[in-house]
Amino acid sequence: MRNDYQTVKGFGVSEIVIQKSRFLTFVDRVETEQEAQDFINNIKQQHRDATHNCSAYIIGEHDNVQKANDDGEPSGTAGVPMLEVLKKQGLKDTVVVVTRYFGGIKLGGGGLIRAYGKATTEGIDAAKVVERKLHHLMKVQVDYTWLGKVENEVRNSAYPLKEINYADSVEFFVYTIANEEITFTNWIIEMTNGQAKIEVVEKEFLEFDVN
Repeated sequence: MRNDYQTVKGFGVSEIVIQKSRFLTFVDRVETEQEAQDFINNIKQQHRDATHNCSAYIIGEHDNVQKANDDGEPSGTAGVPMLEVLKKQGLKDTVVVVTRYFGGIKLGGGGLIRAYGKATTEGIDAAKVVERKLHHLMKVQVDYTWLGKVENEVRNSAYPLKEINYADSVEFFVYTIANEEITFTNWIIEMTNGQAKIEVVEKEFLEFDVN
């Protein structure tokens, strides 16, 4: 299982005009090929009057699924350069559709490659890139006499605090980056003189914006 990877934050749309042709770019995060196809078909349906609806997507932990479609543009001038942008940026689980409304001026093969590449980059910028890092949600259970110290230490640490549950004892739910559970556990044990109960509750990805 991957511990961290980059993808888009969510849906994004952008528009550029090159030599009077309009290039509308639609980007989104998808987890399956069916989701990617549904997204592409939806954009095509919305822009049935467009000259071309070119697409590309990359899906899977090891980029298992990679597809590109020129939708009538000269072979290799649209879908492939779009896919190359996704790969170059190291994005996973991402689909992009570039809708072109022809403006009457032919761009030539090189011009098309540059146009679709630029349109894809603009769309990704609009969707925003995030890094997803695998974390373990740890439950720290202590007596109420430790509430103040543990809360203060956790809040001033690099470990994100999800929530505190006040029951018969106090339960802190804290995130640690995968593979740091032992370091975290030792830190809590030392802090509480070994009086805390610590366990891994679940694994979860947290997202961080990429500048």
